Amino acid sequence: MARIAVIGAGMGAMAAAARLAVAGHRVAVYERTETYGGAVRRFERDGFGFDTGPGLLAVPAVYRDLFIKTGKEPLEACVELVQVDPSARHVFADGTEASLPNASRAGVVAALDEALGAGAGGRWGDFLIRARETWDRTRRPLLEEPLWPNWQVLAEREPYPAVPHKRLLRTRRAGTLAEVGAWELRDPRLVALLESHALAYGLDPGTAPANAAVLPYMEHAFGTWYVRGGMRELARVVYERCLARKVEFRFGVEVTGILEKDGRAAGLELAGAEGPSVAEADLVVGTGPWRLGELTHGRELYAPEGIKPTHEGASPGRVVVCLALSGARDADAAHRTVVHTPDRQAELEAFGRGEPAARPTVVMDRPDDPALRPDDAHESMVLTATVPSQARYDWEAAGAAEAFADGMVAAAERALPGLRERALWREVRTPVHTRLETGAEGGAVPAPALAAAEGSFLRPSNSTSLAGLFTVGGWSHPGGGLPHAGMSGALVAGLIVEGPEFQGSQ
Repeated sequence: MARIAVIGAGMGAMAAAARLAVAGHRVAVYERTETYGGAVRRFERDGFGFDTGPGLLAVPAVYRDLFIKTGKEPLEACVELVQVDPSARHVFADGTEASLPNASRAGVVAALDEALGAGAGGRWGDFLIRARETWDRTRRPLLEEPLWPNWQVLAEREPYPAVPHKRLLRTRRAGTLAEVGAWELRDPRLVALLESHALAYGLDPGTAPANAAVLPYMEHAFGTWYVRGGMRELARVVYERCLARKVEFRFGVEVTGILEKDGRAAGLELAGAEGPSVAEADLVVGTGPWRLGELTHGRELYAPEGIKPTHEGASPGRVVVCLALSGARDADAAHRTVVHTPDRQAELEAFGRGEPAARPTVVMDRPDDPALRPDDAHESMVLTATVPSQARYDWEAAGAAEAFADGMVAAAERALPGLRERALWREVRTPVHTRLETGAEGGAVPAPALAAAEGSFLRPSNSTSLAGLFTVGGWSHPGGGLPHAGMSGALVAGLIVEGPEFQGSQ
């Protein structure tokens, strides 16, 4: 039985902690804030509640597996999972709307044909078939297995299939997501639908590899799910599963360094209300690889031929606007509405300059959940937009956050006229809040790992060159997103329990 110190109480860290405790190890989690969950947070005021992190869950099987492997109670015995339908309503630049059924290819094809015209649904349906082929090729190496030592194999070839062109009597392989849209979808509204899944993670479709097609495919194939009571409930039950497995949590304690002894990680240097201290351990499960470099005093944690950590602040962040509304929620309202920018090119160019878009794409979440509103005469709503992180844009400048929030509300009114008149108050949260809650540089949000593109979208491996030190969470393999965080915990636990020969979940 080993003593294992875990840095941070994010979703990936807690997933690893629970699995390691079940394997018989003594696990202690050290979290610098006063709560658990990382980015999966809730803001509450006046009887209103708002999810300020992920609003929906894709691939719930990841967390079902966590609960199966760590106790007798399955996930559904701890929380109520609701498959939202439609999966999303889309309001496009020209005012066209389409509501897409959840996890139904035939339903989505029919809905797009009706909304966008005959043939649109067929093109999207054909794309989903190719996206499934991409998923089948990349699922294990990018989600279920430790990063291959010969990761170059993943980086060299684009797994998105080549598309035949009858007139040209040849096939053409898209290299970027933008090329997939331009060559295969051809309708600007379908292109916006495709690219919105990349933009949600701050990925530029012009540089994101074509295999980013797996992002919309994951939602289509496995559905989009809501946790009754708010997504924060998922974090709560994972935390409680850790407690049930005797994981120790110490909140309000910041890790300032990693102890080394005889060339191995040997514990943590800590700073808390009671002053500096140390926590000895046999193994350490760390936070993002970029920050681990500082905690190990600049030690090179990855071999020269390995994937290197990139500055977290270079990745985008999110602005979240929590709206407390008077008036009942419409009975037929979609849980999620995506309001696409009227000027997609301008939005992408703003990202490139490190500026927030003047007219951003906005995601509107309207959960039908009595737990998040004071009564049925009110409604809680969350607006989200992808923006540059605090490392690239000064979100603390006077008026910057409020001005951008005004633009988000104006965008949302395209989908829900009269929204501003219903607002009792709002809370605006920027990458500054994300940095304080998660520790990520600039309040950035990590994207999932992707293949091809010379490895530039891969994340560093979960094992490091310092024996006994592992990394977990969205900044290491397999990247960001709730499913990926859960899988990172499974991978780290496997590497520790089974050793370097661990080949991934079965």
